[in-house]
Amino acid sequence: MERPANLLKRIAAVLVLACLATLAHADDLDDFNRAVESAMSHHRVATGYLRTGNIDIATLELEMLRDAWGKVSALPRPAAFRDGARYQATMLEIAATFMGTTLVLNAGRTDLAAEQLDQARRQLSELRRQNNVTVLADCVLAANVAMDALFALDRGTDWESITAGAESYGATLQQCDAMAAPATRSQAEFRRLIDGARASLAQIPKAAETRDTDLLHRLMIELRSFDHLLAFRYG
Repeated sequence: MERPANLLKRIAAVLVLACLATLAHADDLDDFNRAVESAMSHHRVATGYLRTGNIDIATLELEMLRDAWGKVSALPRPAAFRDGARYQATMLEIAATFMGTTLVLNAGRTDLAAEQLDQARRQLSELRRQNNVTVLADCVLAANVAMDALFALDRGTDWESITAGAESYGATLQQCDAMAAPATRSQAEFRRLIDGARASLAQIPKAAETRDTDLLHRLMIELRSFDHLLAFRYG
């Protein structure tokens, strides 16, 4: 029969190994998140230049994006992503999407290039969400989707839906504000975008009460601008 002292030593050793494994997995995820953020910084810039029609700089950013994504793909799969096959498939799909973006851009289809960049962003976000990996960029994506739905009501007369859409968008912005790292939350740029959007949202009830479609349109333009900048900087 094993002595109690030896048993305690074995249990302690197992606990130490478990802790080390947990730390290693956390480091794997941190490395992955940093590499992804490095790649997606080029994604955001390329998307912005596509929107403004600056194709030459967008093309350069796409080249850097593909290189940066190659570094992401070369990393070991973080333990947080449990389904290895799903993880590898997503990595390859996104790499193929980035390559396809360059091809359609070279063919002069800036619209398709923008769509493919958005598709890759959504594929990455879905992978993280399926594995409960939470980052600010995914909350910003959810805010962008909510803003799209709200903006579709611009100049409309369905004030009940407009009010509900504004509340939904505001709630998502609040979530993004809460989950942002302290250093990000205190940044002047982040505060300007979040607080500016909230200020515009706060005026929508007045527009709804007075049925002022002109005021609503001005607020929608303001909100769309904040939304684009939020995606460009943090999405």
